Amino acid sequence: MEMQTLNKKADATREKAIYRVTVVGSVVNFLLLVFKFFAGIMGYSAAMLADAVHSLSDFITDIVVIVFVRISAKPEDEGHDYGHGKYETLATAIIGILLLFVGFGIFWNGASSIYRFLQGGSLQEPAMLALVAALVSIIFKEVLYQYTVFKGRKLNSQAVVANAWHHRSDAFSSIGTAAGIAGAILLGDHWRVLDPVAAIIVSFFIMKVAVQLLIPCVDELLEKSLPAEVEDEIVRIILSFPGISSPHHLRTRRIGSYCAIEVHVRMDGSISLEEAHEMATAVENKLKRQFGKGTLVSIHVEPVKKSNRATE
Repeated sequence: MEMQTLNKKADATREKAIYRVTVVGSVVNFLLLVFKFFAGIMGYSAAMLADAVHSLSDFITDIVVIVFVRISAKPEDEGHDYGHGKYETLATAIIGILLLFVGFGIFWNGASSIYRFLQGGSLQEPAMLALVAALVSIIFKEVLYQYTVFKGRKLNSQAVVANAWHHRSDAFSSIGTAAGIAGAILLGDHWRVLDPVAAIIVSFFIMKVAVQLLIPCVDELLEKSLPAEVEDEIVRIILSFPGISSPHHLRTRRIGSYCAIEVHVRMDGSISLEEAHEMATAVENKLKRQFGKGTLVSIHVEPVKKSNRATE
């Protein structure tokens, strides 16, 4: 009972910490997107407007994280025997999908502008205000990335780390935007096309990050096993207990920020049920210390085969 109380307090503390990180990000994103929209409109920069849309997507994903982390922190219930951890995975997937769409949108807008330019159309020269906005965005978004990714790894939250990468992708977008705007301002009319060219280059970085976020989510939702080196570590921990042998039928998977482990082991068939239970509990506790308190461990005990006893 005391252990359950401690686990609940730890979960509540983690949830509050994730909220604090996300709220900080959402406030910064909101201020930046307002500034970028203003600078894009008043500075006559299509690239800055695209950057503003990217910041808007950041703000939206902050809201997604807030909603889904609250759900994922809920304990097991009758309808969710393994908890709600995969809601956090779902939040990460949504962020990845949004990134993918934003990246493609920036690519499409940039390609359309280049096509119009090549057909003899003119591109308006952006104002210095747009360049200042891009530089301010780069600084603030990189600081926000460093802060968020540090907290996400410390809290072992995939969604927070994913959100940190969204902050950095916005910084990448602003770098490209700044380069394009600076080129358009400093190099003259014939180089205004640098603005959409830079936007296209940045869009590929954004889509790459989106794919990198989505692949682990798909693996988890498809119940992919933990990496081989992690499973080897699980077997090593089990075999470190005297009297326990032949771990087999090992099944592993991730559930949000924690994992599930199912395994069969062999023990001497002559020991009492109480002794077998104590040994299995000791293994379970050590696995939880290694992989986190929220780890779900299921150990099936079988007697050592008679042929094995005879050999021994």
